[in-house]
Amino acid sequence: MDILNALVAFANFVFVPGLAYGAQIALGALGATLIYGILRFSNFAHGDTMALGTTFAILVTWGFQALGITFGFLPTALLALPFAIIMTAAFVLGTDRVVYRFYRRQKAAPTILVIVSLGVMFIMNGLNRFIIGVGEINFADGARFVITAGDFRAMTGLTEGLAIKATQAITVVTAVIVVGLLFWFLQKTRTGKSMRAFSDNEDLALLSGINPDRVVQVTWIIAAGLATIAGVLYGLDKSFKAFTYFQLLLPIFAAAVVGGLGNPLGAIAGGFIVAFSEVMVTYAWKKVLTYLVPESMAPDGLVQLMSTDYKFAVSFTILIIVLLFLPTGIFKGKSA
Repeated sequence: MDILNALVAFANFVFVPGLAYGAQIALGALGATLIYGILRFSNFAHGDTMALGTTFAILVTWGFQALGITFGFLPTALLALPFAIIMTAAFVLGTDRVVYRFYRRQKAAPTILVIVSLGVMFIMNGLNRFIIGVGEINFADGARFVITAGDFRAMTGLTEGLAIKATQAITVVTAVIVVGLLFWFLQKTRTGKSMRAFSDNEDLALLSGINPDRVVQVTWIIAAGLATIAGVLYGLDKSFKAFTYFQLLLPIFAAAVVGGLGNPLGAIAGGFIVAFSEVMVTYAWKKVLTYLVPESMAPDGLVQLMSTDYKFAVSFTILIIVLLFLPTGIFKGKSA
């Protein structure tokens, strides 16, 4: 048995990728759950909001690079991120004014708003592909690794190497900072408290003098910011392809439902639950088990429960199970 090498292999192929992916899903789920908790509908255009925000970030990144502006060992996209957030927020605020506000004033049922968001989703998807194209785009520059597998083996003398990509480290650090700032905003600022009050009891909040239009606008801005950050981090870590973010909508909503729709803390927990479930179910465990069992018992096959082609089936299964047995989620959010 070689427990240390098994642990390194587990960290390299399961824990570190799962941690980064979980942070990306959690940020996306935070935006979706804020919209659900405050605006009272499931925004199916959230995945394409992530895609559009990432598109803006890529375009600004290319502009910076054309001017010879980079961010040293960090990706230039991080410099472009504030501009992309502003552009995405302006777009979603415009969408709210043109589309959603009409239905909100008509007191339309949440189901109607969901259908409307589907229409917005298709428009955003087409617009995004028209702007940036349908091909795969790698826009990560700067340092590639925090530590390489070769360096790790040289330092430790172990057979197995641990490689941590710079984008994975940036994802986790950025997610911690963003979540910390968001919870501080919701807990400590007057606007954040107004949003929480509006979410808990809309009628009582209106009687207290809270401006509903301001709450709606701030909610859209925060959701756009979270979507853009999540989309850019995902694109840096993997790559950007316009249609991929439509597919991410499933794990994002699975994470929001698992944690409890409308509950920000639940969205974070749900993001990591969904991410690690996907990674662990689709990982081929042969290498880890080979280190842990005697050579005579080493597996011949990949020991993989499900191909990576079907990883979104894991999210779908989790979503169905939670909706059937725990519809309010782990943290008792609003009923899904």
